[in-house]
Amino acid sequence: MGTDTVRTGPADGAAERRREQRGWYFYDWACSVYSTSVLTVFLGPYLTSVAENAADADGFVHPLGIPVRAGSFFAYSVSLSVIVAVLVMPLVGAAADRSGRKKPLLAAAAYTGAAATTAMFFLGGDRYLLGGVLLIVANAAQSVASMLYNSYLPQIAPPEERDAVSSRGWAFGYAAGSLVLVVNLVLYTGHESFGLTESAAVRICLASAGLWWGGFALVPLRRLRDRRIESKPPGEAAGEAAVPGFRRLAATIRDMRRHPLTLAFLLAYLVYNDGIQTVISQASIYGSEELGLGQSTLIGAVLLVQVLAVAGALGMGRLARIYGAKRTILGSLIAWTATLGAGYFLPAGAPAWFFALAAGIGLVLGGSQALSRSLFSHLVPPGKEAEYFSAYELSDRGMSWLGPLLFGFTYQLTGSYRDAIISLVAFFVLGFLLLARVPVRQAISDAGNPVPERI
Repeated sequence: MGTDTVRTGPADGAAERRREQRGWYFYDWACSVYSTSVLTVFLGPYLTSVAENAADADGFVHPLGIPVRAGSFFAYSVSLSVIVAVLVMPLVGAAADRSGRKKPLLAAAAYTGAAATTAMFFLGGDRYLLGGVLLIVANAAQSVASMLYNSYLPQIAPPEERDAVSSRGWAFGYAAGSLVLVVNLVLYTGHESFGLTESAAVRICLASAGLWWGGFALVPLRRLRDRRIESKPPGEAAGEAAVPGFRRLAATIRDMRRHPLTLAFLLAYLVYNDGIQTVISQASIYGSEELGLGQSTLIGAVLLVQVLAVAGALGMGRLARIYGAKRTILGSLIAWTATLGAGYFLPAGAPAWFFALAAGIGLVLGGSQALSRSLFSHLVPPGKEAEYFSAYELSDRGMSWLGPLLFGFTYQLTGSYRDAIISLVAFFVLGFLLLARVPVRQAISDAGNPVPERI
């Protein structure tokens, strides 16, 4: 590991840059299987069924003596994982920026998450507390690892390449999710022919995602390079990097106040991405509990999302070259709002309509996420990539706390998943309004970065 600067420059060489980019893509390939197979498809319905096995006559479980409706336990666990991530990510981000040694921190986070996911093989019977703990550990570790992974983007891609590089990374992830879901579908639907119970098949699918994550994480860990930082990032006060958790996050937000337009974009992103990630993490619950669809239908629908998300990510990346990333994201938020509104009216027991909804989600999912990541990378001051991406990551990859909390609370109050799903429309509408007000060219310039020709 050398003493390179934190930004990609001509000295890196095109061949070395491409090699790092290809390695970077493979972390999406490694970890996206967790997001798809575990968080989106299997764990929600399975952990809910485990909680229901442990529930009392009124349908409540009592973790730490707190009454929680069994149907809300998964959503609350996702929310709690974000609180854990909030405590850890700012510390890790600041350490990565100060030392330049992201790779050991990325390895520690990735393998903590992979180990917790693999351990889900032992989730069964009425062990809902074990499932909740493993979900919290895996989700928090995924947040930390993804923050470090995302912070590499400004270092491995010059401004004019970032939309394309980010979109390819998402496409790699969705391609891996599609491949593994096909195998999961074969195993789950044919579990009896393999001599497995339904529970055993689900637990194998959960554990295999952890093994996949850990195995393919070796590729980016071999190819990505650390960049040592010889001086502390500009604007950091003495002793500021040593403060813990929420205070470290508050210090990062205070620094962002020197770049108010970056903070304005982040606020918009946190709002609309809360909606996106809650749809991802709760869609299988909605399909199984409200629409009465079987697990095979849910897996097929998510597989359709994954396949179309590959094309959607690459297609929206091309649209960004013509219309700019901001306009393309705004268009995707309109599509999200329309799709979610349609989801409220889906008839129960009608797989065809659920597949149509999945197709609409797939076409906008990858692109809206990929372009948000690349656009934010332009707004980060040089030398503070990991620290700023720690704030960004708080709302990424199903780790948002407000969306799942609202979803679970709405269900707890009404007992209706339709009411819970329609409550998420507010995130997309407000996110659109906030993003539309951000002058991104000025924001990039104010952050001290070159402004691309089209953004």
